[in-house]
Amino acid sequence: MSENQIVNPNADAQENATVAEAAEVSTATTKAPVIETAHDDFDWSVDKRNVVIYSKEEYAKFDTVYDGTFKQVNDGEMVEGQVVALTKTDVVVNIGFKSDGLVSLNEFRDLQGLKVGDTVEVMVVEKEDREGHLHLSRKLARITRAWERIMEVHKTGEIVTGLVTSKTKGGLIVDVFGMETFLPGSQIDVKPVTDYDQFVGKTMEFKVVKINENIKNAVVSHKALIESDIEQQRAAIMSKLEKGQVLEGTIKNITDFGAFLDLGGVDGLLYITDISWGRINHPSEVLKMDQKLNVVVLDFDDEKKRISLGLKQLTPHPWDTLSESIKEGEVVKGKVVNIEDYGAFLEIMPGVEGLVHVSEISWANTPINAKEFFKMGDEHEAKIVTLDKDARKMSLSIKQMSQDPWSTIEETFPVESKHKGLVKNITPYGVFVELKAGIGGMIHISDLSWTKRFNHPGEYTKVGQEIDVMILSIDKENRKLQLGHKQLEEDPWNALEESFAIGSVHEGHVIKKDDKGALVQLPYGIEGFAPARHLNKEDGKTVVADETIQFMVIEFDRNEKRVVLSHTRIWEQVKAEEKDAERKEKTAEAARTKKAVKDVQSKVEKTTLGDLGVLADLKKKLDSDAAANENAGS
Repeated sequence: MSENQIVNPNADAQENATVAEAAEVSTATTKAPVIETAHDDFDWSVDKRNVVIYSKEEYAKFDTVYDGTFKQVNDGEMVEGQVVALTKTDVVVNIGFKSDGLVSLNEFRDLQGLKVGDTVEVMVVEKEDREGHLHLSRKLARITRAWERIMEVHKTGEIVTGLVTSKTKGGLIVDVFGMETFLPGSQIDVKPVTDYDQFVGKTMEFKVVKINENIKNAVVSHKALIESDIEQQRAAIMSKLEKGQVLEGTIKNITDFGAFLDLGGVDGLLYITDISWGRINHPSEVLKMDQKLNVVVLDFDDEKKRISLGLKQLTPHPWDTLSESIKEGEVVKGKVVNIEDYGAFLEIMPGVEGLVHVSEISWANTPINAKEFFKMGDEHEAKIVTLDKDARKMSLSIKQMSQDPWSTIEETFPVESKHKGLVKNITPYGVFVELKAGIGGMIHISDLSWTKRFNHPGEYTKVGQEIDVMILSIDKENRKLQLGHKQLEEDPWNALEESFAIGSVHEGHVIKKDDKGALVQLPYGIEGFAPARHLNKEDGKTVVADETIQFMVIEFDRNEKRVVLSHTRIWEQVKAEEKDAERKEKTAEAARTKKAVKDVQSKVEKTTLGDLGVLADLKKKLDSDAAANENAGS
């Protein structure tokens, strides 16, 4: 149908009355143009569909009259409407517009007994959607009104009532004024809440603590109301607090450093050091959750709302009631409650402790590591050495539980006596050996072996191994024993002096070599040293490590247990001997020639020219031999 066409009012008896009235006005004021035809009584403006064609001017006029009969609304506007019909799924609402709007029945779940004729507030979502329908929403209207109300109570701090509808991640969803708000788990109660389901379906009071206007989101808190009540109770209690006052409290939380007590609206902290006169590792050893007990107020800060409590202060200090049987010289039994580098503390009774210094652990003169000797919780017997009740200090001794072994050291371990000991410690200069509990001594590195030199004692023995020793000397005053290991055997150097005489040659194995020279293993377990300049071979090469070759002894010191060797000296000496033999042979030849000349001269009585020639040859030969001998001697 074109915009200039309108349905003839006579064609439909159910036509709206307003539209009919508009048509009558049009008939009375304006007549359709008459087309002269053969049949003048026929209305040619009506087509086969019973539609009358109007001009644009007439259509615009009728449209203005029609629109003037309805209420003008805008999208997003809040309006009131009347329920005109109810279906199984929808509510028909008349807001005085061109057409009625449909609203889902689900949006009226909070209204019990909704009926035709009731007035409701809705929001105009769209005046006309794609299908030309009026789109209304009661839900959006409720949310808008609820948001306005929530913003108002957030400013005023007013308490609101809401229904917890469901559980969500991290908290609960609460319906406040018809709008969903978020209740964080931390804002449900002052105590930690683990079961959120118990609150679903409950109507509770809340305070709006945070809003986000951009996304229209609100956060509510029930804890804030509880804290407000508690704050009033706390103020009342704090105003009556005094140091030394005894209160009853209930344990509400236990931590590593203490316990928090509810004193009836205000919390106090009972530190672990104020729970018992004795040492405890954790408050849970003596306290339990929800336990009621009396505590004394040690200190409080009215501004910071902090209260320090004490439990042990309700009983006398154990040092003040110490038994008369606890005195110097007495033996007591205690449990290790603390270990330090300098010693360990033994708890004789709760609140009464004594120190066992590291020097009082053993009679031995060797250092003892307290953390290796003592274990937490172990029990030891000890003798009370000193006791000061006023200063609340006690020193204990474990070693004095037995006789000092050093008092009879000469009888037990006389000089030159032989014993077995246990290697307890190794240092670069020697080995510490324990002969019995509290008695030990040191073997110097030079007293480990007659024949071998060690860079470190660890090359010869290890900690925990047994070793045979001889007592070399006793220093009773300083509690020291000098021990020896090589002294258990005869000194082989006394008999080796002949075997390794200077100039003797022996086969040796090069153990190791460096820039200074080589360490050589010789027969009978002897080790010698060959300086670097004595390692040159005849062919120009050098003796290398792990090589077995001949060496000559060039120095032997029995006192210093030192043998100096040379390989170079061997072949150099052979060459020198060969050259000396050659020189001696030439000298002997010259002597023989000279003697022959003298013999000839003694037989010649007269000199002739022929004889003179012979003599000249002999003299020339003698001079030549003499010159050769001089060169050989140089």
